[in-house]
Amino acid sequence: MKLLVGYASTQGQTRKIARHVADLLADRGHAAELMALEEAEGLEMARFDRAVLAASVHIGHYQASLVNFAETERAWLNAHPVLFLSVSLAAAGHDAEEWRALDGIAADMAEATGWTPSQVVHVAGAYAPSRYDVFTRFTLRRIIAAKDPEADLSKDKEYTDWAALDAAVAAWLAA
Repeated sequence: MKLLVGYASTQGQTRKIARHVADLLADRGHAAELMALEEAEGLEMARFDRAVLAASVHIGHYQASLVNFAETERAWLNAHPVLFLSVSLAAAGHDAEEWRALDGIAADMAEATGWTPSQVVHVAGAYAPSRYDVFTRFTLRRIIAAKDPEADLSKDKEYTDWAALDAAVAAWLAA
């Protein structure tokens, strides 16, 4: 099976997740093409059987490159199995209100683009103060301090559950 693994990443964790998924697919015998969605203009979607798209949530929205791609390719996306990996720090917690908000952000994206993913999986991202500008570092320090009081706020920390991600991708492939 030929799969597109497309991603939109701001600080790099979503790109890392997409690379991991592409490697997993290849290890299972599939042909996986990894691509930043900002570079997908003119991509011939007919050569793919399925797709995995990944984007991260920032201030309640996904990157413009995901939105633009979904609007442009919505006919193909709606006609094929597509796993959407929604990456955020909120997915690292167990707060029901935050999870409802994440579902709402994905639903808003679907309404705005006309594309409804076959499946949405929320994936925890990473806290990486070494890569943030001053404003982002300040904002995310407050969020992490509330979510993970034991965290060293001066150090990068990955919250992605790789085993859960692998299981979600495997279940989607089997469906």
